Parts: sequence; structure tokens; C-alpha cells
Amino acid sequence: MLTDTTRSPYAKVHALDGMKVKWTGGLWKERFDTCANSTVPQLKHMFDSKDISHVVENFKICAGDAEGDFDGTVFGDGDFYKWMESAIYTAYQTDNQLLKKEIENYIDLIGRAQQPDGYLSTKQIIGERTGNGVSRMGDINDFEVYNFGHMFTAACVHKRITGKDNFLAIAAKTADYLEHLYEEAERTGEVQTAVCPSHYMGLVEMYRTTGDKRYLKLARQAIALRDSVKNGMDDNQDKITLKQHEKILGHAVRANYLYAGVADLCLEEEDPDYMEVLHKVWRSLVDKKLYITGGCGALYNGASPYGYFFDHQLVHQAYGYEYQLPNITAYNETCASLGGVFWAYRMFQLEPKAEYFDILERMMLNTNLAALSLDGKRFFYENMLRRAKKLDYKLIWPLTRSEYILSYCCPPNLARTIAQSSEYAYLTSDNSVWTGMYGASEAQVKLENGGEFTLVQSTDYPFDGTIRFTTKDVKVNAPVHLRLRVPGWSAGGSIKGTGADRELTKEDAGTYLDILVEDPQNMDVQLSLDMKVRYTVANNMVEETVGQAAIERGPLVYCCESVDTHAADLDDVYLDLNAEFTPVEFEIQGRRMMALETEEYTIDRSEFDRNALYQPLKYHGMSRKHVRLIPYYAWDNRDYGEMRIWFPVVYTV
Repeated sequence: MLTDTTRSPYAKVHALDGMKVKWTGGLWKERFDTCANSTVPQLKHMFDSKDISHVVENFKICAGDAEGDFDGTVFGDGDFYKWMESAIYTAYQTDNQLLKKEIENYIDLIGRAQQPDGYLSTKQIIGERTGNGVSRMGDINDFEVYNFGHMFTAACVHKRITGKDNFLAIAAKTADYLEHLYEEAERTGEVQTAVCPSHYMGLVEMYRTTGDKRYLKLARQAIALRDSVKNGMDDNQDKITLKQHEKILGHAVRANYLYAGVADLCLEEEDPDYMEVLHKVWRSLVDKKLYITGGCGALYNGASPYGYFFDHQLVHQAYGYEYQLPNITAYNETCASLGGVFWAYRMFQLEPKAEYFDILERMMLNTNLAALSLDGKRFFYENMLRRAKKLDYKLIWPLTRSEYILSYCCPPNLARTIAQSSEYAYLTSDNSVWTGMYGASEAQVKLENGGEFTLVQSTDYPFDGTIRFTTKDVKVNAPVHLRLRVPGWSAGGSIKGTGADRELTKEDAGTYLDILVEDPQNMDVQLSLDMKVRYTVANNMVEETVGQAAIERGPLVYCCESVDTHAADLDDVYLDLNAEFTPVEFEIQGRRMMALETEEYTIDRSEFDRNALYQPLKYHGMSRKHVRLIPYYAWDNRDYGEMRIWFPVVYTV
């Protein structure tokens, strides 16, 4: 279970145990299987390799099993713990006995690498041993506490799934070390930034797993201490005190992790001021800084606050100005969108509103799935919305997915999130079951009134809007409230099988509908969501998309690649608002999806110099040509070429 909020006093809904929910078909089942059979082994190879990542080798050196110097990234320990989560989930979901044994061997290695005082970060342990000048807490960009935080989370997941205490005991010793560190910081007033604060979520989860209130106190202390950082930076969101935050800015991953951690604290302790901050920054993100794909953090490098001359700071992978959402240079680090999922999930537990799952699902189905190749072995660090044939400048990351990238934080973060994706299918409260992300699944449900059954969801969502709910293995037949999410994009549909069949209206969009099922043993409820193709336009302040539109169907954003049109250049394609779209089954790399086929305008650009900065406008008419659009998540799995989401629109009288 990702977040065990069953005893959290301010949680209005609680997650089902992830081991009791399984995808049974469709897109999410395919993505889970690919993760288990391809991504997890691929990442294991990367981490095990001394010559590629050096991550496991660093632990071996610390444990005395090998000799050598530290190598790899400073956040490699934390990345490995994220992979551990994906391995634990997939091993126990699929009953992979070999992987289960390997996980225990890794835990033994981690425990032997740990120092007697609980400290555990391989770069510093090796540095202290070799006397190379590297020491504990000497550089905030060494990510020591970030590494701790991901260990805390992985250890909690391991305890809940296996019942074993060995990994949790290691995490507890490290938390003890952190406790002494915070006590000293409070005593001296010398407080360092902890970049990318995964430990807020990790410490709260340690509290939920053990019941030891010391960990909740530590989480509260960690969040409060950030207000005492001297010379804080927008990059780390600690330039001003937390309760002064009104906009989302700075490093996108660090921001989303921060607010997810604050939301976790609010699930345990009442704090209206923190809740007000969460609402303000959430609205700042969703209303003015979020990509249509759910991507977060538009800029490779940005100035904060907003380039004001006398107060200028450079911020990496930054939330920029409001509406500053470039396409070719969109950064959208995968970890930022994953952090957005963690944050939205916790906000939903605080207040179960459909918007949170609408955003979570948008992030998961679009940016997050696009970050992973269909074969599960190659990754995007950043997620652009447009790829041109060539660029006159060099970007930091490749324009196509890579098997291994130096900053390897995203692949294991993505792997654990896909491995754990069934946790986002359902939540419960009292005698209610709340639907989250839709997908063919089975979930073992037990309610407060004693009702106990397996809820079966049959659907081809996100390619089809028909979602059917039935039950099996009913042990206790007691009434249940089935709370169905009607996504904000829904313009119509129906609900049948409730005894009071009804049509959905626009007013239902973005809400939950409460369906009382008196007799779950004979439940047969069908939610039908209208999945007409729709054109989406952005606010005119988004300069890069003025006069353009994107094409969506259901929760999926669609794109066009060069291979799917006869146009000489994707810049030549213009959208015909009267075009008819035909949904067709399509396969890429053996993976089935729903493509859209249509005819769109193509402009005649003869005499047009594509390299000129300015030139006279010449118009030679338009013709119509066949165009295929595919889900954005499936792009960059065929020949290298252009890709676009936003296209100019032809308006006719």
C-alpha cells in the first residue's frame, strides 16, 4: 500500500491494499506486464552493472564486499530504493520467487553498508573511509536526505507486502540518525536545505507503518525547519517561509515532492494554513502552468522570480511564468509529473474531488506513459510536445529515448509508479467505493458495514468509454455506495443498471455520482462516457499555441508523427474543424491502441524558404491529405521523425 491512511484522522478516503487490486486486461494490464517482464529486469541490470551505474557496487564497497572508489550519481542510492519498490510490487504480484530472494539479498547488502549510527549514503561513507574530502551533509546537492526518504518509502512498502521487519529496521536506524540531525539543527539554528524532499512522504509513511509518533514529529519538524534556511532559493522553494507560498515556482520536481509531503502531514494533523497553501499552489499549477499532457516544469532553465533584475536566480527545470509553455523545448521532467501524481493522490484523500483524479489520470496516461518506450526498455528524461526534424541548438537531453541516462532518477521512479498503478483504481470510505483511474481490474473489497466482495471492472478504457461493474465471490452481501467519477472532459453518456437509469449531462462532468447498490451480489452497473473526438485550445496567453488546437479523445492526448501523414513537413498540416475522425485499432511494436484517421488540410508551400527568418507571404492553396493520429504515449517507437500535438486551425465561414 502506497499510503496507508486507514488510521489518518483527516483522510476522507483510503486506498485499497495494492496486493488486492489487479489489472486484468487492457492498457494498464499490458503496461504492468511490460514493467514486470521488461522494465524491472532492465533496471536491475543497469543498477547491478559496475560499468554502467555503479550503484550496487557502491553498496558493496561500503559493506566491505568490494574495493574501490565511489562512482555514479549522488542520488543513485535513492534511485535504487525506487527500483526496489518496483521489484517488490512486481515480484509479489507475479509470485516471482527468484526476484523475491534477490530483494532479500539486496536488503542484507544495504544493512551491511549502513553505519553503526544509522547513517547510510554511499558517497559519504566511501569518502570518509578513503579520506578524499567528502563528508556528511557538506553539500546540499549530494542528495543524502533524498536518499533517506526513498529508503523509508521502500522499507514501508516491503513491510506491508511481506510482513518482514528487516528493511524497516534499517530505515528506522537511519530515521534515528535524522532525528539527532534535526535536534542539532534546532539547537544551533544552522539549517540546510534538503533538496527534493522525498523524506517528508517517507517519514509520514514510517509513522503510518510503525505507529511510532516520533516519525510524525520528525516529518513536522523537517517541514518546519525549512523556514529557518538561511539564504534560501526559489530553486528549492525555501526563499520564503512555506506559509507564504502562493504560486508554484522553482524546480518542478522539488516543488511537487514538497507539496505532496505537506499534504501527507495534513492527512495526519490539522493545519488550515498549510491547507490554504496547498490550494493556492495547486490552482497555480492547474490553472496556469500545466501542460495539456500533464507535464510539469516547462523550462530547461528559468529565472525566478520571473527575471526581476534586482532579484534574479537561475532555476533548473523550472516552473516559469504563468502560461509559459513552450513545446519544442518543453522540459517536463518525468519525475515532476510523477511527483504531480503523488501530490494529486494525497489531495484526493484529503478531499475526494474528481479534479484530482482527472489530473492524476492525465499525467499517468499521457506524460508518464510517454516517458517509457512500448517495449519498456528506453526512457525520456524530459517530455517535449513537439519534435522538429533538426534544431539549430543543442538541448540537454536526447530527442529520442535512451536505455541509460546519466541522471537516472526517472526510470526507477516510473517503474515503481507503473508497478503500483492498480493502487490508483479504487479508494474506500465507510461503505463507499470510489473509482479512481479506470481500467479492467478486480479488487477485493471489505467495507465498514461488513460487506465483502470482489469488484470486477470490465472495460477497454481509455480507448472505449463503456465501463461495467459487477461482483463475484461475495462473502457478505451488504449495501455499497459505488461512487463513479465522471471526468471533466465528459460531455455526455449514461448510467444503467442502478434501478434509476439516467443520462449524463454537462453538469455531471468533473463530479462523483453516488450509486447506491442495495444488493451487491447482483450488481451490474454500466457507466458509458461519450468519447467523441474534441478539439482543445489553450488560453491565448500561451503564445506558442495561439491559433492552434490539440486533438483529444477521452483522457488521451493525440499526436501526429511524420510517418502518419503524406505531408512534406508537419508544419504544413492544418486542422479542418469539419473533418470526421474514424477510430481504428492500430498496433505499434505489437501493442494495441486506438488511432484516429482523418483527412486534414495541407498547405502548398512551394517557393517557401524553410530556413529564412522572414520572407514575403505567398499562398498557393490547400489540399486534403490522409492523417493518422496516435496516443501521445505511443510516440517515438517507430522511425525517427517529427511529432506535433498542436496544429494551426483553418476557420471557415
